[in-house]
Amino acid sequence: MPAPNGSASETTPLVSSQEPHQSRWRSVPQYTAKATWETLTSNYVNVFLIFVPLGILAGALHWSPTAVFVLNFIAIIPLAALLSFATEELSAKLGQTLGGLLNATFGNAVELIVSIVALKNGEIRIVQSSMLGSILSNILLVLGCCFLAGGIRQRESTFNETVASTMSSLMAVACASLIIPATLYAALRSSKAETDQHILILSHGTAVILLILYIMYLYFQLYSHASLFDVEAQEGEGEEQKEGQVLTPIAAGVALVVITVLVAVCAEYLVDSIDSIVKTAHISKTFIGLVLLPIVGNAAEHVTAVIVAYKGKMDLAINVAIGSSMQIALFVTPFLVILGWIVDKPMTLHFQGFETVVFFLSVLVVNYLIQDGKSNYLEGAMCIGTYIIIALAFFVYPDDASGDLGGSFVKFFFGPHP
Repeated sequence: MPAPNGSASETTPLVSSQEPHQSRWRSVPQYTAKATWETLTSNYVNVFLIFVPLGILAGALHWSPTAVFVLNFIAIIPLAALLSFATEELSAKLGQTLGGLLNATFGNAVELIVSIVALKNGEIRIVQSSMLGSILSNILLVLGCCFLAGGIRQRESTFNETVASTMSSLMAVACASLIIPATLYAALRSSKAETDQHILILSHGTAVILLILYIMYLYFQLYSHASLFDVEAQEGEGEEQKEGQVLTPIAAGVALVVITVLVAVCAEYLVDSIDSIVKTAHISKTFIGLVLLPIVGNAAEHVTAVIVAYKGKMDLAINVAIGSSMQIALFVTPFLVILGWIVDKPMTLHFQGFETVVFFLSVLVVNYLIQDGKSNYLEGAMCIGTYIIIALAFFVYPDDASGDLGGSFVKFFFGPHP
């Protein structure tokens, strides 16, 4: 005599094991549509995504260089925002250590991709100016806007001066890594080929040391002195709870790959059109790399930092502004020097003399402003004013300017040459 529930107990597991499996497959399109929609609506700048296919089409069909440059220039802005969003989603799932490393890798991915494409094409000036431009736009323009936004709501904003001082000290070391090759170049009296070889050797060695310092800083931030960054962690608690709820790790990883490929394609067309833009618009490559490209690559990051500062979370704003500059100076730039070494491109840390002096003065100004751990709108105006002056100077700065710092600068630091 069969058990009262005999047949049910035999058939029910089969039905219950199939239904979740089938419903899981049915939910994939629904999840994909929902995640795609929430990703696309994660930032207002994503409305410019229409320029991505237009930019790629313009480059593939060989439209006018101006159209190719402008369309791909605008297309990279929303791609940078999506890249930042996918990175945050994936970082939230990986924990503090791997998340920190991921943010360090992808935080400046747009600048890195554009620079790799330019390096492959032998555009060393574009690479160097875009690296310096990213640093200057972060420590002057973004930081100034953050101080200004914070000063609108509060008479005086405070932040963790120990963390800010550590970051600015590392920036001073990075500044020294550019001044030393420039002054060595001015001091050497050998032939140009021999001098270039000496500078190349110095740059390779310095790049390795800067990368080691950056790795030590990551260990300092995430392990040995993590307590110094607790203030930032506490202030970011509300944001972290919101992050990581849209994309699964697999979806975030797929999004990173797709977006990175699109950025690489747009960057390829953008860099290829720069020479024609220089000739037709009479704008120097230095100005394009130092002012225009950094604004594109950091647009989403800039807006985020200013919004956070306006809400009174100045520690997070400082971390975005100075932290991003530090990543460029200690990670991205040395990495490009090493990459140039590998692919036999003469990428060095010998920047133009005027650029080196501007970098030195900018770091000096920022160090003075943040050393007391307080900020106000006037300090923000100072940073923004300094950046505008620098941008105007580079607008009239020719690409064929001498790379030598000049005898007066060498005498100022080292005394008369024997």
